[in-house]
Amino acid sequence: MTEMADQKVEDNAVSGEPQNKRIADFDPPEKPNTNKFAIACATLACMTSILLGYDIGVMSGANIFIKDDLKISDVQVEILAGTLNLYSLIGSGLAGVTSDWIGRRYTIVLSGTIFFVGAIIMGVAPGYGLLMFGRFVAGIGVGYGLMIAPVYTVEISPTLSRGFLTSFPEVFVNLGILLGYVSNYAFSKLPVHMGWRFMLGLGAIPSVVLVVGILAMPESPRWLVMKGRLGDAKRVLNKTSASKEEAQSRLDDIKEAAGIPMHLNDDVVEVPKQSHGESVWKQLILHPTPAVRHILIAALGIHFFEQASGIDSVVLYSPRIFEKAGIKSYDHKLLATVAVGVVKTLFILVATFLLDRIGRRPLLLISMGGMVFSLGFLGASLTVIDQSHGTVPWAVGLCITMVLFNVAFFSIGLGPVTWVYTSEIFPLKLRAQGCSLGVAVNRVTSGIISMTFISLYKAITIGGAFFLYAGVGVVGWIFFYTMLPETQGRTLEDMEILFGKYHKWKEANAVLKEGKQGDRGDGDEIKSQVN
Repeated sequence: MTEMADQKVEDNAVSGEPQNKRIADFDPPEKPNTNKFAIACATLACMTSILLGYDIGVMSGANIFIKDDLKISDVQVEILAGTLNLYSLIGSGLAGVTSDWIGRRYTIVLSGTIFFVGAIIMGVAPGYGLLMFGRFVAGIGVGYGLMIAPVYTVEISPTLSRGFLTSFPEVFVNLGILLGYVSNYAFSKLPVHMGWRFMLGLGAIPSVVLVVGILAMPESPRWLVMKGRLGDAKRVLNKTSASKEEAQSRLDDIKEAAGIPMHLNDDVVEVPKQSHGESVWKQLILHPTPAVRHILIAALGIHFFEQASGIDSVVLYSPRIFEKAGIKSYDHKLLATVAVGVVKTLFILVATFLLDRIGRRPLLLISMGGMVFSLGFLGASLTVIDQSHGTVPWAVGLCITMVLFNVAFFSIGLGPVTWVYTSEIFPLKLRAQGCSLGVAVNRVTSGIISMTFISLYKAITIGGAFFLYAGVGVVGWIFFYTMLPETQGRTLEDMEILFGKYHKWKEANAVLKEGKQGDRGDGDEIKSQVN
């Protein structure tokens, strides 16, 4: 277990506190042990993401029936589909405070409970007004879940498994989308006024399962340490680590980050006031260290480009895209949409096994490059179809293929990496608030994209809309290539050196490799070489 013990998590290093430790061995172990209990905890926590995924998937088909039943305009459909993302800002904003107050676990319970209420309201809504109120309530629940699931998962996960486990939220988003698509098809045969209500109301079931399942989960060990509950934290770490030695090593790291002296080993100890996050926003926004500033830019940037490249337009409005491609039958449109969900889910499962093998950065660059390619050809095929008077079979086939390619490339990299990357780069004291800022950018961008797609394609044609998304993707690829260092297997002590150099991070990476090949000199010595 010496390799495990070498993977030290130095949260205080990134926040600018002095370093006394030596640089760790950066080579990952050959065969890290799998902790089944940690996987079970991560799985239950990440089920909160099903709620968002189900809503996205089910609304793509339900809005067709809602429009027919309630006689609403395209603008009202856009607002209905996209505002949940904006409402979720309230939940994600509150989640940072709530999770530090009542704990990560009970914040997940709160997320499921709020979404349950929202789903019931949407299912019984007699008109557009109450339907919008139900989405407001559900959106708050989604916001809580989006923020807390990756935070809890990264805090419960052993370092060497964190990429695999922290990708679970995106896995469950995709599973939720697929369930939403299947729900669309299953209830499409019901009378119009009943079908969409069953589709939306069914979202209450996953939230009930989530709330019940959460009772079997332990609290985050990092939150327990922040509250001075060292005995409880050690018991959780013993269950979620590969050995007692690794558990002790992780506990020492967390104690150091929380400002608790190493000689204090009682079950309950007094925590220094500063570790409760009183100056978090100053450290994060007003007076960040160079490393924290770079981390914040990287986190907000990756969340922005994840949504600005148009994935929600492809997923949420896929029935309309297929209709524009010439598929008129409700059944055929919904079946094609189910195929989108199946492909998206399959490729996210592949990504979970690649994250800790080939790294975050290669997957991210391949993913965005593939999305630019597919968006460009999707725009071209839709332009050909739009300007043709008759059916163009090859263009229709190309359109459907490019939609599938787009969601596949998204799921293989950009989708899971966004959440893994942002949840692992922030130091402990800044993690909850830093992740909530990332979620806020994600949801605002998603809301804008969702609420403008129909108006956008009416203004610049549907092909032009996807050409625009492809252009945004090119800018995103350049941002990722120049600004985002690889974090696979890195401790936060490494990240202090990697981050803060911006586009020069490769020089820091080279120095880290030299340090590993040499005598593993101390962190201050290596930092001086980089500077």
